[in-house]
Amino acid sequence: MRMRKAPGRFLIICVHSCDSWLTHFSDFRLGICFGFLVSDFGSSRLSSRYTAKQMNIGPIHLPHPFCQAGLAGYSDRAMRLVARRRGCPYAVTEALLDVILLSGGQGLKKSIDINDEDHPVAGQIIGSDADTMSKSAAILAERGYDVIDLNFACPVKKIKNKARGGHMLQDLPRAIDILKSVRDAVPANVPTTVSLRRGFNDSAESEDRFHQLIQTAWSLGYAAARVHARTVEQKYLGRARWPFLAKIKEMYPNNTILGSGDVFTAEDVVAMLETTGVDAVWIARGAIGNPWIFQHAAQLLSDMTFQRDTGLRPAPGVIESRTSEISDPPGTGRRPVSQLSPPTIGEQREALAEHFEIAMQIHGESLAGRRMRKMGIKYSRFHPEAAEVKRDFIEVHSLRDWTRVLDKWYAGDASGVWPAADAADEVNAEESGCAIA
Repeated sequence: MRMRKAPGRFLIICVHSCDSWLTHFSDFRLGICFGFLVSDFGSSRLSSRYTAKQMNIGPIHLPHPFCQAGLAGYSDRAMRLVARRRGCPYAVTEALLDVILLSGGQGLKKSIDINDEDHPVAGQIIGSDADTMSKSAAILAERGYDVIDLNFACPVKKIKNKARGGHMLQDLPRAIDILKSVRDAVPANVPTTVSLRRGFNDSAESEDRFHQLIQTAWSLGYAAARVHARTVEQKYLGRARWPFLAKIKEMYPNNTILGSGDVFTAEDVVAMLETTGVDAVWIARGAIGNPWIFQHAAQLLSDMTFQRDTGLRPAPGVIESRTSEISDPPGTGRRPVSQLSPPTIGEQREALAEHFEIAMQIHGESLAGRRMRKMGIKYSRFHPEAAEVKRDFIEVHSLRDWTRVLDKWYAGDASGVWPAADAADEVNAEESGCAIA
């Protein structure tokens, strides 16, 4: 660790060439300045890749460069609405299986769930055949979804030897056929997007297939691509390779790219924008039990002054409150020093009560109790007595149980806490996001 003085600026505390992080940032040197990650892409000066600009997905304008991702078993309308009321500008449904949408009946009824407050929203579909994918995309467009997203990213298994999800990166003819068919089936005023991983594996051939697929999407008029910086073979293990996102954005500067992978805090959102230059950040596991991540990210982006010659500089008044503590790398869930405050106990109770109420309207009390049990566990990380609160949420089966936990632990309005590192790791370890039966 060393300390240096930026000419005419302020004291910067930096760490360079952190070998233990090379799996995450193998393509460039790093600097951590006042708890925020900035990058030195082979130059002697730190520079920012983030430029505040209007963020659009086709004709849809987003006031902030981030969104809530689709997460299987979590991101129903209840989670989306709780997040929207706390600064989320755009949300994506969990992956909807094309054959279920086409089956009609209860399968279709349960899959289609948006209301007037839940916009703009992308309906994400996953499947293996161009015909069923295009028909299901048309259904979602007819039902009022603002965007149709094709899931070519999730590391799900093949079904009947047919590629779906991330396996599309090994079956380009099938993938390209689906891209064409869906774009033809959806009205011109409804944007289509595609979700990809950086490759099926780390081979050069796999990366070549990635480029063929994303270039085909651009040529067909797809409005944006979400790129997860892990391979399909990695699933959710190891570090997401953010330098790949930077390279992709450099290659396709005029196309909208959403970055994904290892975003667990608001600081991670800023870090990804800074180091990669992506147009927006796709917040997945980091939003589970943390709907405040969106307003916190917006606050950081609003309060920070970005300077091209020195990287990310705190706004006046922030420097004085900082210490010499150095943050951990993005994606660890460990909280760098910043001006943010965790949600108070009162704010947590409000979100928890709201979340269960909406979930019960959607699923009924019994199913809501089962679904919200795991959600309460995630929320508990922000409570000073997290371990005990977690144990009580595990016993929840009904609205009465839920209310009992809130009355016991969330009655006052004391300060909340940032999640402990091991609590974040518990979330990081989960393979949530796209598991489909």
